[in-house]
Amino acid sequence: MISTTMMATITVVLSSTVVNVALPDIMGVFGIGQDQVQWMSTGFLAAMTGSMLLNAWLNEAIGVRATFVASLALFSAASVAGGLAPNEDVLTFARVGQGIAAGIVQPLAMIMIFRVFPNERGRAMGIYGIAVVLAPALGPTLGGWLTDNLSWRWVFYMGLPTSVAGMLLGSVFLPGRLGNGKPMRFDFFGLLLLTLFLVVSLYAVANGQRAGWDSNLIVGLSSLGVLLMLAFIVWELKNAQPLVNLAVFSVSRYAAATLVALIFGAGIFGSSYLVPLFVQTVQGYTPTLAGELLIPGGLILGLVFPIAGRLTDRFPAYIMVGTGLFVFGLSNMLMYDVNADTGFWRMALLVLLGRVGLGVMMPALNAGALSVLPPGMLAQGTGTINFVRQLGGAFGVSLLAATTEVRFAFHADTLAVTQTAGNGTTLELVSRVAGLDSSWGVPVTQASAGALNYLGQMVAAQAQSQAYGDGFALVAIVFWVGILPAMWMRPAR
Repeated sequence: MISTTMMATITVVLSSTVVNVALPDIMGVFGIGQDQVQWMSTGFLAAMTGSMLLNAWLNEAIGVRATFVASLALFSAASVAGGLAPNEDVLTFARVGQGIAAGIVQPLAMIMIFRVFPNERGRAMGIYGIAVVLAPALGPTLGGWLTDNLSWRWVFYMGLPTSVAGMLLGSVFLPGRLGNGKPMRFDFFGLLLLTLFLVVSLYAVANGQRAGWDSNLIVGLSSLGVLLMLAFIVWELKNAQPLVNLAVFSVSRYAAATLVALIFGAGIFGSSYLVPLFVQTVQGYTPTLAGELLIPGGLILGLVFPIAGRLTDRFPAYIMVGTGLFVFGLSNMLMYDVNADTGFWRMALLVLLGRVGLGVMMPALNAGALSVLPPGMLAQGTGTINFVRQLGGAFGVSLLAATTEVRFAFHADTLAVTQTAGNGTTLELVSRVAGLDSSWGVPVTQASAGALNYLGQMVAAQAQSQAYGDGFALVAIVFWVGILPAMWMRPAR
């Protein structure tokens, strides 16, 4: 039973990051920019965030077995649709379908662990945690190999065998209903408000650079997003059976932990999106090499997790969380000046350093958040902090994509202004490139045009490199600012 749910969970967790290494190829095939391709990641995370809240109700309404099998069926259908997608719109909807299935399936493994291992939950959770951590670490490597040797479309097909096997095994081994068979009341209106908030807000962020941040469309959508969020909060506070129990935020130390969880989600998903794009678009890595770059960091997470779990029992949670935030922020700040000449192992070690920070803080964050809640709020607290972490991931990817777009335009304009007849370095470069072309028999007029085109490519490459550096620096600053709410997790004296 546990192996069945874990296999399915690993499949959907792997799918959250495996597509990232194929994004540059997808951009080239469909002729789209980063502001559009980021929906492959953002749409998945946003859909997973909302659908996680459906899990408990579906288990009661149709049973664990039916929920599990139907979710994997949706995941399989979405995977096939993604692999066959004729355009970016179908591909985005396919990723949303995968995200919905992933959000429903993931909590099922936790439910089964608590049911099957009443006395050895810690050990079972440790094994489960390592497996879930290794899945996104090894997934990009496999995805990169498939992209290089077959096609990016095979990245979507890679989860089909385990999904189909999971459906067959789940039909045999999973129970029907765990409760009395009477579905609890579900807050569908709250889910509608939350879904509209996510769609409207993320769309505004994704299209801000293209439409103009001060345009009527973006300002209107941003205002609507704020109103939808306020409406969601008011509705949840008035609802007797809310979708998200906001009462848990009345515990100040828990509220501080959820703010850190929001930052944590933005960092881990945002960096997993940004690093593969940087090394492929700026450094010219193949998808396989981009995936291999992430392996050391993923493996170190598997080693750090159990050690950090033991240290969490010996040191206060806020110290472990603060240390992890600082280390992850440091790794991203060290990436600020990376460029096309930065070596593979330097990038790999910087990613590894960041994963050490995440591994140090994650066990302490969950333990520190839940330990301050009264027993009656534990279930709501667990679901809420997971929801907030996924929410941070969705907005983190979207905001980082928007940041790099804005900073690319800024650096491109700044560098272009300096390329004048008074710039000796520029004139020397143009002269040398034109002379090289002429020595190969290229006519003078074409050689001059080719030299100017080369100069434009160099300016664009430098601007792109600086834009990604700004994105890494932004992640570092946000994590370091997150140390403040981490200190609020400190017990009152």
